[in-house]
Amino acid sequence: MSRAQLALNVDNLQDAVTFYSKLFGTEPAKLEPGYANFAIAEPPLKLVLFENPGKGGTINHLGVEVDSSEKVHAEIARLTGEGLFTDEEIGTTCCFATQDKVWVTGPAGEKWEVYTVLADSETFGSSPQHLDAPQDAGGGCCSAAAPTTCC
Repeated sequence: MSRAQLALNVDNLQDAVTFYSKLFGTEPAKLEPGYANFAIAEPPLKLVLFENPGKGGTINHLGVEVDSSEKVHAEIARLTGEGLFTDEEIGTTCCFATQDKVWVTGPAGEKWEVYTVLADSETFGSSPQHLDAPQDAGGGCCSAAAPTTCC
C-alpha cells in the first residue's frame, strides 16, 4: 500500500486532533505530548501533526482528489453534519480544469479541498478568493506568481 504523508505544524494539538478526527472520520493512531499521527485508510494518507506554536498553518492548502461529483457532494453533507463550515465551488474552473470542490479551514488557518476534476479546460480559470493568491491578470492558484498555491 502506498500513501502520501503530510507533516503539519499546528498551534494547538488538541484543536488540530479534534478537527482532523472530524475531517477524516477517524481517531489518531498515535497521540503523544506535542505529537499525533493518523493512519487514514481512505484516502490513503499518513498525517503527522507537530505541535509548534507560532508555526501552524504554514502550508497554503492541501487536497484530497475523489473520483466523482457525488463524492464531493457526500463530503459537503458529511462535513456540514460535523459542524464544519464549508465553502463550495461547483463547476469552477481552476488550474486548467473544471472542478467540483468543497473547502474547509483547519484550526490554524490551513485550507483543505476535496475535489474532482470534471474536464480539462482551455483556460486557467479564476482563483478562489480565499487562497492568498494574486488576483491580477496573471495571478491565480497555479500562476507563475504563486506556484506554491496550485490546486
